[in-house]
Parts: sequence; structure tokens; C-alpha cells
Amino acid sequence: MDNITAFKDSLNAEKPDTSFSVQLKALWYDGKGDWNKAHQQVDHLNDRDSAEVHAYLHRKESDIWNAGYWYNKAGVQMPKFTLEEEWEKLVLKFL
Repeated sequence: MDNITAFKDSLNAEKPDTSFSVQLKALWYDGKGDWNKAHQQVDHLNDRDSAEVHAYLHRKESDIWNAGYWYNKAGVQMPKFTLEEEWEKLVLKFL
């Protein structure tokens, strides 16, 4: 899978593609509306990529302090654009 349209189309499936990285799986579950399952994918990981997805998820739930902590762990600044734009940016990053 190499584009956002195909990724969005995959949201019609029951499960994420087995080739997806853990970060893409988290974003896939988030795209399906399952924040808890998305969070479970990255909650126990400490690498920068997972921390960035983790930060996005906490920003989405309006836990700004916790989001800030994870953005810091990821080495990126909290974005000033919409959550939808951040989701797409992250999907493109991990495709």
C-alpha cells in the first residue's frame, strides 16, 4: 500500500493489513473510530515513531498535557493544524 486513498479504503476491512507497522495499525484503528484499540498498539512502546502516534492520540482525546509529554518524547512539536491533517500526515509518513 503506497497512498492515502488505498489506506482509507482499507478502513472498510475488518482488520488492518498484516503488513502494516504498529504505527499504521494504530492509525488504522483510530481511522475506524476505535481510540482504545489504537492506543493499545503504541501505549507500551518508547520509540520516537510510536511516541508521535501516541502523542496524536492523546491530543485527539484532549489530554494536552499527556500529548505534550509524548510529542517531546518523539522530538517533534505539537502541530497547530487539525487532527484530521495530523492523521493524514502520520499515515503518509508511515506508508
